Formats: sequence, structure tokens, C-alpha cells
Amino acid sequence: MERLLPGELPHDEKIARMIRVNHAGEYGAKRIYAGQLSVLGKSASGDMLRHMAQQEEAHLEQFSQMMAKRRVRPTALMPLWNIGGFALGAATALLGEKAAMACTVAVESVIDEHYAKQEAELSGDESEKELKQMVSRFRAEEQEHHDTALAHGAEESPLYHVITGAIKLNTRLAIWLATRI
Repeated sequence: MERLLPGELPHDEKIARMIRVNHAGEYGAKRIYAGQLSVLGKSASGDMLRHMAQQEEAHLEQFSQMMAKRRVRPTALMPLWNIGGFALGAATALLGEKAAMACTVAVESVIDEHYAKQEAELSGDESEKELKQMVSRFRAEEQEHHDTALAHGAEESPLYHVITGAIKLNTRLAIWLATRI
């Protein structure tokens, strides 16, 4: 029997929360890119956005499969992620390509921190090798999105610090909520 400290989660619940929040995050990212593409899909940045959206879709599919295999319930907040993600993507895209790129920088920097924490937590856990490999691979791709957005002028967006600050705060809140609800 697993001995736990007060407030510590059993291994299976900790892993279920990781999978649930990652699935929710990838779904939210898919919806953000859908919103951005609805505005910028025919612009010069359309192909780049489609590439990032396809990677997010692949991440979502793999977490969906893992959820089914392990019988992990999705977050109850999926309808909010659906609407909120699309609205965030479309709203930042309406402010211009650079604002959309600022959104990507903000979200991906928080996701990088999130996945880094999970990698550290999973290191040494041989029973979760598959999950750790997914998190590591997806983290690298999310970092690529972050760097691509910077290369496409994210920091040149008017109100860059306001946009990224607000989005980072909301992304951290979304992670906290999706882990638990």
C-alpha cells in the first residue's frame, strides 16, 4: 500500500490529473489556432498557423487515446475551453498578426513551464515512460511554436507586455482548474 503524506495524491490520481490537464491544454491550443486561422488563415501567416495547429491536433489525438486507454475523464470545463480558446485566438488575430504571435508566446511559455514540471515529476518513474516521452516531445514542439512566434514579431505587438501578462495569468488559471475539475 502506498504511504502518502497529508495532501499528497496517490500515484494513479496524480497521473490522471496530468493526462486530463494536458488533454485540456491541447484542446484549448487547437481552439486558439482555429480562432487565429478564422481571421488570418488567408494571410501570409496562414501556412505557419496551420502547421502549428496540425501539431496541436496530433498532441490532442495522442492524449485522447491515452485518456481512453487509462479511463481518465476529461475536464468538465471543455465547453469553456472550446469557446474561450476560439475567442482568444480570434480576438488576438483581430488585433493583428503580431498580437496573435504574442498570444502564442504567452501560452507556449506557460506550457513549457508546465511540461518541464511534469518531466521532472515523471523522471525516474519507469511505469510512466510513455507519458514522459510524450510530454518531452510535445514540450519541444511547443517551444518551437514559441520561438516561431518570436521570430514573426510577437514582441513588436502594441501592448505586448499587457497581452502576454494577461494571457499567461489566464493560462496558469486554466491549468489549475483543468487539473481539478
